[in-house]
Formats: sequence, C-alpha cells, structure tokens
Amino acid sequence: MDSQERSTTEAEGAKERGLVHVWQAGFCSITPERLPGWGAKTVLQAALGVSHGVLLTEGGEVYSFGNLPWRTEPGEICPRSPLLENALVGQHVTTVATGSFHSGAVTENGMVYMWGQNSAGQCAVANQHYVPEPTPISISDSETSPLLSVRILQLACGEEHTLALSISREIWAWGTGCQLGLITTTFPVTKPQKVEHLAGRVVLQVACGDSHSLALVQCLPSQDVKPVPERCNHCSQLLITMTDKEDHVIISDSHCCPLGVALSDAQTERHDALTSSTGESLESKSLSENQGEEKTLRENGLSVASRVDVENIQPVNDEAIPPEQEISGTTGISSLRNVPFPNNCVEKECLQKFSDDTLQGPPETSDDVEVAQPLTEEPDPNLPSPPTTSTSALNSLVVSCASAVGVRVAATYEAGALSLKKVMNFYSLAPCESGLQSSSAALGPEGLKDSREEQVKLESMQGKKSSSLVDIREEESEGVSRRLSLPGLLSQVSPRLLRKAARAKTRTVVLTPTYSGEADALLPSLRTEVWTWGKGKEGQLGHGDVLPRLQPLCVKCLDGKEVIHLAAGSHHSLALTAKSQVYSWGSNTFGQLGHLDFPTTVPRLAKVCNENGIWSIAAGHDYSLFLADTDDFQPGLYYSGRQEPVESDNLSTCTKTSTLLVSCSKLGYISSVTAGKDSCLALVDKNIMGYIASLHELATTERRFYSKLSDIKSQILRPLLGLENLGTTTIVQLLQEVASRFSKLCYLIGQHGASLSSFLHGIKEARSLAILKHASLFLDSYTEYCTSITNFMVMGGFQLLAKPAIDFLNKNQELLQDLSEVNDENIQLVEVLNTLFFLPIRRLHNYARVLLKLATCFEVTSPEYQKLQDSSSCYETLALHLGRKRKEAEYTLGFWKTFPGKMTDSLRKPERRLICESSNRALSLQHAGRFSVNWFILFNDSLVHAQEWFKDNYT
Repeated sequence: MDSQERSTTEAEGAKERGLVHVWQAGFCSITPERLPGWGAKTVLQAALGVSHGVLLTEGGEVYSFGNLPWRTEPGEICPRSPLLENALVGQHVTTVATGSFHSGAVTENGMVYMWGQNSAGQCAVANQHYVPEPTPISISDSETSPLLSVRILQLACGEEHTLALSISREIWAWGTGCQLGLITTTFPVTKPQKVEHLAGRVVLQVACGDSHSLALVQCLPSQDVKPVPERCNHCSQLLITMTDKEDHVIISDSHCCPLGVALSDAQTERHDALTSSTGESLESKSLSENQGEEKTLRENGLSVASRVDVENIQPVNDEAIPPEQEISGTTGISSLRNVPFPNNCVEKECLQKFSDDTLQGPPETSDDVEVAQPLTEEPDPNLPSPPTTSTSALNSLVVSCASAVGVRVAATYEAGALSLKKVMNFYSLAPCESGLQSSSAALGPEGLKDSREEQVKLESMQGKKSSSLVDIREEESEGVSRRLSLPGLLSQVSPRLLRKAARAKTRTVVLTPTYSGEADALLPSLRTEVWTWGKGKEGQLGHGDVLPRLQPLCVKCLDGKEVIHLAAGSHHSLALTAKSQVYSWGSNTFGQLGHLDFPTTVPRLAKVCNENGIWSIAAGHDYSLFLADTDDFQPGLYYSGRQEPVESDNLSTCTKTSTLLVSCSKLGYISSVTAGKDSCLALVDKNIMGYIASLHELATTERRFYSKLSDIKSQILRPLLGLENLGTTTIVQLLQEVASRFSKLCYLIGQHGASLSSFLHGIKEARSLAILKHASLFLDSYTEYCTSITNFMVMGGFQLLAKPAIDFLNKNQELLQDLSEVNDENIQLVEVLNTLFFLPIRRLHNYARVLLKLATCFEVTSPEYQKLQDSSSCYETLALHLGRKRKEAEYTLGFWKTFPGKMTDSLRKPERRLICESSNRALSLQHAGRFSVNWFILFNDSLVHAQEWFKDNYT
C-alpha cells in the first residue's frame, strides 16, 4: 500500500501544468486544495455550474464531477471522483462550457454535444427533461441550399439557454427566454437558430449569465459604416423627432421601440392573443400616430421658419466641432444669403418634406477609437443626395443654429445614442454644380421621397441596430442632457461665436491604425464593441436602465475601451480591457463589482488593485475573481463579493472590497480561474526549470509596456498634436510620421499582450508564441518606428518645435520623467524626450533576454531550443542596430550644430573626412528650418562642393 501511494505521489509530482485546485466561495482565508479523486492528467479548461463541474484534459477528454442528477446510474449521481464522459471518447474535445444545470462540449471538427437538465430546451433536445449522456446537436444554416452544417468554435451556457459561436463568427441560440436574442414567442427553442441581429458582424466571444447574454464584437471598418435609418425597423416610428417650443426647438432621439423590450410576466399570457388578433390594428394605430406626429411637426416647422430672419444668417462650417468629436466625411454648409426663399406653397411642401425625412448619417465613433485618415477628408459616399433648394435653405438654417451652440451641442449629443454630427451630415449641402441642383429640384418632394426609400432598402442590417441609453445619474453628473435645445432666433447668437464656429479646425494626425494591417488578421483585435441582451432588472445589460432587451444592443459606454474578454455572473457582468482594466456593471449587493459604488446600470471601472493590472477574470453567482500581475510575475488572485461569516460573527459580512488570496501564491503560477455558485476553481502550473516563470514574465512585461505606451499616446502625443502651432511644415510632418508609427507599434504591443494572456490559458507551447510565429511583423514595426524617430531627431527634433509645444512639454516635465523612468532632476527636457521615445529599443533587448531564458528550458538538440535561440538573436541584433542608428542621429545632429564653425578656410583632413561621411546621411533627409534650401541636396562627396554650397546658401 505504501508503494502504491508513493508511486501515485511521484506521478502527480511529475506533472507541472494544469493542476486543479478548488475552494469554497465566500472564504478568503481558506487554502485551495486539490480536487478529490483527480489523477495526474493535465487540465486545459474547467467550467463550473451551480453544483457540478466539467474538466477538459490535454488529450481532449471530458470529465464531470459534483452533483449529476441527470445520470441514470445511482452511483454516478454524486460520484466521489470525476467521471469520464464515455460518449465523447475519441472525439477530441477542444472547449467545454457549463450552465446552471447543464453542460456542453465542442469537438475539433466543430460538432456540439449537450447533456444535463433540459427543462427549458437548453440542451436542444425536444420533449426530454434530462439528457443523461453527451448528445450531438445538429446546427444547420437554412439560408444555404443544400443545408450546410455549421461548425462551432465556442459555447456559453446560462440557466435556461445556450449560445454557440460559429466558425463564421455568427451566434446561434437555443433554450428559453429573451436572452436568446431571437424574434420569437414560442419557447422552448430546441432547434438552434441564428441571432440575426448580429448577422454579418464578426463576433469574437459570447458569455452567458443566468438570464442575460453578452457578445464581444469587432468594430466595423470606417468604410463599412452605414447610415442610420430614419424609421425604426420594427415599429416604423420616427427615430428622431423635432418639437418647436416658444423660444427654442427640441431635437429628441429618445425613441424606445416597444418591440425591443421583452414582455413582463403579466403580459406574457395574453401576448399570443394580442399578436394574432390585433396585429393589423396595431399597424394602423402606429400609422395614425406617425401621421399625427408629422402634422404637428409641419405646423411647428412653419412657426420656426416664420420667426427667423434669413438675411442675417452667416455661413458656418461644421469643422468648428472639437477635433475629438470629428468624424469622417465633410459637411460643407452653403450660405443662406444666396438661396432664394420660395413662396408659401412651395414652402409648405418643403416643410412637409422636412418633417417626413428624419435625420440620417453614419454612426459616430468614440474619440479613443479613431480611424487613420488622410489630412484632406473626402466626402462620405453614404451621405444622401442634396435636397431641393428650398429644403436646403431650411436645413442650413437648422445647421446654423446647431453650429452656433458650439462645443456644448457636440458634448450633449456625444452622450446620447445619436449625435449632432449626424444632424449636420444629413442636412449639409455637398458641393455641386447648379445643374445638379436644378435636377434635384425638378424631382420634387415625391421624387426625393422615392429615392430616399430606395436608399433605406439598400441599407444593411448593421445600420438598423439600436444604440443603448446612458446612465441618467452619470449624465447629470457630467451636466449632459438627453435632448438638445436650439435657439429659436439667431439674433441671440453673437457674431463672435459665429466667426469662431466658421474657423476650420483639423486634426493633425490620427493615432489609431486601421483594420487593414497585417496584425489584425494574426492577433486579437482591440477594436471591439460589447453587445448585451436579455433580462436587465439588476442593470446587468449596461444600457443605463433596468429594461429587458429582446435583441442585442451595443453598450456605448464601452466604445473605445479595447475590451478583449467578457464574463457574466448571475446578475452582473465584467469586461476586461487590453490596458489591464476591468469594467463592471449590474448587481453589487455583495460588492461583486469590485468597487464601492451602488449597483450601476452602466459599466464603471472596478478598483481591484491600484498598482497592478488585471489579465484574467471570472464571474460567479454573487462574486468575482481577478488574476493580477505582481512584481515577481507570479499572478495574484483577488476575490470580490459575498463573504461568509467567521465563527465569531453571527451575520454575514460584506466589505465590498477586493481581497488578495495570499494562500494561493503558495500553489504555483495560476493560469486561469473559474467561478460557480458556491465553488471556485483554479488551474495551477508548477515552475519547472523556470519555463512557466519566463512565460509569465514575458506576458506581464508586455502588458505593462502597452500601458506605458498608451499613457504616452494619450497624455503626451495627443495633446501635443492638438496644439495649433507646432513649428515649421517639415517638423510637423516628421512629428506626424513619428506619431503614426508610434500608434501602430502601440496597437501591435496591445494585441500581443492580449495574445499572451490567451496563450497562458492554453497548452503553452513555445512554438505557438506570436513573437516566434510572426517575428517579421514585430521586427518591421519596430524598425519603421525607430527609423521615423531617428529622422525626426536628425532634423532637430523637439528642439525645433514652436513655443506652444515647448511650453506644453515644460509643464509636463515631471510626467515625462516618470514615463521615461528618468530619475535625474537636472537632465534637460530634450534628453528626457529622446529617452522616452526610444523606449522600444529597450523592449527589444527584453524580448531577446526572455526568449533566451525560454531556450535554456529545452534540450540543445531540440527544435524548440533552436527556434528560440534564433529568434533571440534576431531581436538582439535589431536592438543593437537601432541603438547604433540612434547614436548616429545624435552624432549627425551635433555635427549640424557645429557645422558653421567647421567651414573655415583651413580645414584639416579629419574634419574633411567628417563632412564627407555625414554627406551620405544628409542626402536622404529634408529640412526647411535654418537653411533656405532642402538638406537632401546639401553637397557632394567632395569638400569643394560642400564649401561652395555653404557659402551660397548659409545665411
């Protein structure tokens, strides 16, 4: 017996990865223990339900443990050790998921197997309360002929529903409830159906709470953004309404579709009868209401037009909107002086057309999610054709009023579902010939209406998505209103404000790269959106209210936050960003959101740990788990939520603060955590030969480096480029090039950090590292950036910036020293900047060092060792090469400073050789600062030509 125990211990100790540790939720001082009855097999993934769990091993086998009431054998209902799911033997499962009382698995060929409780159809089996064994589920696309089977990548399970993410990045759902995202009233849904509301979008991940669903969706490229329709796709009501008051006009976008809100329990019983018997009456009622609204607007429109003196209107430009609120496309607005106003009959027709046609334009983008554009913007092809002349006059009048309001207007609509920019895009005149204007006028209101209807029919499904509301409390704190009041009389607006609005302001450079880069196809995307639907009584949907949603809605508060992973608890939700931050929303009864605020209906930043970033999350029934980076690169586990009373307490305590589980640090390197209702699970790796520690060091330092680059971009580069006067044209162009390359490199580092976080959850094979598989992508990006910054330095760099830029940098010198990690207080500002923007070279040295440490964990003759060794040499060689380029840039800059003193009548041979060597570098540069000609035609290789050039051109 002793020999058997000894052999079992040795077998368990031989394994270093995927060790399963469990502990009870609510006890922060308890030490996690090994899962009872589990052997030495490496576990890649684990999932927990209310009272059961599922393990996925490295060999693709699936084991179930806990309370299994769906089992047919009495001894298997509460097994002492995990049970192998024999139905999945030989299928090689790649991922597993659990709901409250059911489980699912996906095989390597994309097949889905479900088992467990099936009372709500969550296992996609009809007329069966329990599914005792894993059963294959048929998922086929009815839109294809013949029917094609859909291959699945990922599963997510709730209490009564299941979501599946297909290989084509579409969502399929089955079960019961509005959390399915399907337009149906027949439940349960036992045949998987596609969530049409997100069809055509690239979905990256799905997550399920008890009764709500989340999806991580990749943002649309700028060229694919479609105009917002003028009417709701379901109820046909106007999405934007205008109401004339005594002294102002109210533009409201507070439309709430009744079909987008789930029925309450009291209404559910009579919903079928209402649908069948009163469908036509509801249609006619909606039509009559719309006609009543249009009539009111026409009357109000007449009153607005009668009060305005058209002759006093000055031309304005939409570019007066602050740069951070710019969008693609131009909206030039012609003056109303040159537009003849029609007679009363024509005016009434135009005002009727103005009332019928609601606002329409491309969805706005967040300031943090910018798209690289040329400095000269092109007109948006998605904008509607110019309206008639008389309609243009009234439309331009509205735009003039809107422009006069200025920054306040843009700030108001930035918080809402639609923005003033859409108003200005829709009611702006594109530059066109008079012939085109006359032809548009010849069409008349009916012709324009027909063309507008045809355009709406051509809009894709993505243009018909609704936008979420924002938290009312947050709006009040920011002083932002959900509706916009415009002055009724332009005489209330000062000429100074109109002149200020007419001045064009253009962004110097855009700091976010486009989708077209190679990195977007090879690494996780950071340009993401979060969509939620289902029940929202605790605010777990994040739309600023507690209403349920039948269809997915985009959580606008998370736009531009670079969300890379989602987790859903019973009534709360978590979102992890690439900057190692966590946003949480929903129920906060036990502090499961990670902050002290009350339950919130919009995402708020969780305050888990101030110094270290979060790189993995898990949401339980009423608690949350967070894995955080530490100084020694060993992940720290934080717990936030329900805490059971200790022996000395009589009542359950709730601190609502995150607690570090110190006992978990003794286990090893935690690779992932899973949360259920009353149990927590962690997968731990032992650090044998330093391999696991080196991987965590690489991932931790990369995430921290991305946070630093993001701070540099947001706190230094973006404000610097926002200044009106930076210097000469050449210096500004070079700085733009530096900012563009810096932004591209920053985005790549963020993608790599997200990739490493996912890598630590998996098998952890060295050959799968992105810096090995896609080494050329990293080497080229670093080379391009360092080339741009050395060129900028050679041409004078930060020393040639204008006074406003220098003043800005001097005011933030302490911040610059902190970001550049310079401790010398007497160092010059230029040296601090040079150190700061050459930090990527130091990062290349770190790559080479960590890869070399990983190589030492393998045999010298192994292919892994050779690959890691070669990659380490490549990164180190590039780091040395770029370091030499920096020194050459500093040397060349110093030479140009002392060049006039060296051009004397008696030049010695060393100085002559110095000039000849520097001439080759000068040939590829351009400069228009201190000299009257470009430096790329400086001189030839001979000293005579150089001296003649100096005498002729230097002043």
